[in-house]
Amino acid sequence: MSVADPLDEIRAQEHAIGILRAALAREKIASAYLFEGPSGVGKLLAARALARTVLHQGSAAPAEIDRRIAHATHPDLRVFPPRDEGDRNLQVSVVRSEILPIAQYAPFEASHSFLIFPESDVSFPETHPEAANALLKTLEEPRPGVHFILLAERPDRLLATIRSRCQRVRFSRLPDDVVDGILAAQGVAEPERRAAIALAGGRADLAIELATGGLADALLALALRADEAAASGRPGAIVHAAEELARFEPVDRALDALAMYYRDVAAAALGRPDASLAFRHRAGEIRARAEHLGAARAGRAAALLRELDEQLDQNANREMAIGAVLASIG
Repeated sequence: MSVADPLDEIRAQEHAIGILRAALAREKIASAYLFEGPSGVGKLLAARALARTVLHQGSAAPAEIDRRIAHATHPDLRVFPPRDEGDRNLQVSVVRSEILPIAQYAPFEASHSFLIFPESDVSFPETHPEAANALLKTLEEPRPGVHFILLAERPDRLLATIRSRCQRVRFSRLPDDVVDGILAAQGVAEPERRAAIALAGGRADLAIELATGGLADALLALALRADEAAASGRPGAIVHAAEELARFEPVDRALDALAMYYRDVAAAALGRPDASLAFRHRAGEIRARAEHLGAARAGRAAALLRELDEQLDQNANREMAIGAVLASIG
């Protein structure tokens, strides 16, 4: 029985998959790749699919290879995630005792071997360079047939010397219809999918998280209450809304929901169609608010919330900072 092309499983990443297919066609697979882009857009799926494609070559039993890979028992595909504890970066002792010996002796069964590092910007951050430096020489002079695939949401956090040794492949955010299909396949009902897709920003992993237990709808409801408090201008209501926003964890997710709502209000005030709104399923409420707030003030509100997110990264007092912005919006 024939096995489908693993790379066909990767959705909406034509540019990245095109680079990998071209390398396969030329038989010029890089010794080290850096797959960069948001989480939840297919980087790990693509890394595993590339490895599966290569390991299938010349094999009479590709289905058996896939079974072993799925059970993490194939010696020529190893995945090294960040640690579960502490700041999660890999310790230099782990690199030396668990990773370098594999890289030194691989491949074991096939003619190629793959070492995959999800969240490599967490495993090998620039702020903890010891483990990255231990890996660097192997990246510079790998054994024939040994391939490293580093995945990173924030590649700038990796050592520059690590980045320079890798061929960089960019992965983009997923279109809404693709995320919608993924949520549908997960059994998420259509009404619960709408707000989750809007807030996920093209990330399937976040959309699934937000759709679970109605979290996305709760975030939108929180944003609407905050806007109502801001519009009222009542100090007590603003303080209460600021407290509610500040208590949400992670707070940036609540602020993102509120900022997205104001971007929709600005778009509606400018006459954009409902289909262009992130929260298009609440278009009636958004257009009613747009009549009173206007495009300029709504756009300013969204900008203030983006600035607020940066302030909170600098350890500003949450409730006071959020309350000041809500008062300004009102």
